[in-house]
Amino acid sequence: MADTADTRTPAQIEADIERRRAVLAETLDEIGVRVHPKTIVGDAKARVVSNVDHTLGRAYVRVNSVVSDVKAQFVDEKGAPRLERVVPVAVLVVGVVGLVALGSRRRRR
Repeated sequence: MADTADTRTPAQIEADIERRRAVLAETLDEIGVRVHPKTIVGDAKARVVSNVDHTLGRAYVRVNSVVSDVKAQFVDEKGAPRLERVVPVAVLVVGVVGLVALGSRRRRR
């Protein structure tokens, strides 16, 4: 059986106890901060903000991609409008606006 006799002096033992108390006090302070309601709420808010930022970033990328795809349908590689696609859409828009205007005129009478 191994000899486990403590060879430290009483002063060394007291210093060791004081060091351990200080470490324990620091650990308890950290635990107190972590479980404090304000800390918990702050952490939850930070997670929500992070998730919202991530979702908005993904939405922005997706919308930007869709806008680029739509733009590519009406503009060629050089940036010139594709008249064969722009003119029919413009005629359609003018027709719909005209029908809406006629419908609102008829309702007034």
